[in-house]
Amino acid sequence: MSTAWTRKDLLTIRELDRADIQLILDTGRTFKNSSANSGKKSTSLEGRTVVNLFVEPSTRTRTSFELAATRLGADVVSIDSESSSFRKGETLKDTGQVLQAMNADFVILRHSAAGAPQFLAERLKAHILNAGDGAHEHPTQALLDVFTMRERLGEKCAWKDLHVVICGDILFSRVARSNVWALTKLGARVTLVGPTTLVPEIFSELGVKITHDLDSVLPDADVIMLLRIQHERQRRSFFPSVGEYVSLFGLNMTRFKKCKPGVLIMHPGPVNRGIEIASELADGPNSTILDQVQNGLAIRMAVLHLLGGS
Repeated sequence: MSTAWTRKDLLTIRELDRADIQLILDTGRTFKNSSANSGKKSTSLEGRTVVNLFVEPSTRTRTSFELAATRLGADVVSIDSESSSFRKGETLKDTGQVLQAMNADFVILRHSAAGAPQFLAERLKAHILNAGDGAHEHPTQALLDVFTMRERLGEKCAWKDLHVVICGDILFSRVARSNVWALTKLGARVTLVGPTTLVPEIFSELGVKITHDLDSVLPDADVIMLLRIQHERQRRSFFPSVGEYVSLFGLNMTRFKKCKPGVLIMHPGPVNRGIEIASELADGPNSTILDQVQNGLAIRMAVLHLLGGS
């Protein structure tokens, strides 16, 4: 398995090049084919300690990283804000230094503040992995998303011919930002859709198309990625009502009939059924939602393996 990787940390997709992304995807495929689904353990990280430091809630990402590290043979410790000294007023810097003094080899950080993983990476010898920092980035989510697209569309997926529509709360979504960087670096066409308040024109500077009319882009979409509204990051309402949002931007059966037969329907979770997507579509054959969860394990094994060898 190739370990042609020189980066100490994984903080953003923006800092990666196309070759880095392809290496992670190929390594993830190897893990998925050989061990991720069988439950067999690797010795790649034997004797290493991985600390999951989740200051924000998580189900999929946290569990996926725990399983990935365990299957690579690492010792895993998980800490959340409720059980840490953050509740007593300890700073992120001090927490990081405590973990380094305990010889943690990896720190996987989810934090509400954009730039928190970068802050730790500049101060610790440990490998830092960004598991989501505010509305900034969520690199492993984007990696598992493009991995899922490639898997479902075929290993020879022609990214330059792919049109990906990302619909929902773009403004506050770290998933959207990381996916835009990943997809544009791979050569895909990306269209961002949502209310004008949540999809400002400034995003066009990233090399993507912006529209506020979901129906107009559905017939040409190869992939539709739905995002939930990030109410926890919003200090005011960005649209009149949930009902209006659903009527304009919810993917329902009527809208689905406008799509290509083989269109992929994606969602990073958690899903608000009946709002961004109808239940029958979330559970239907075009949905990749559970594939994304499964592939998250392989991708996170790949990232940990590559960082551990750098």
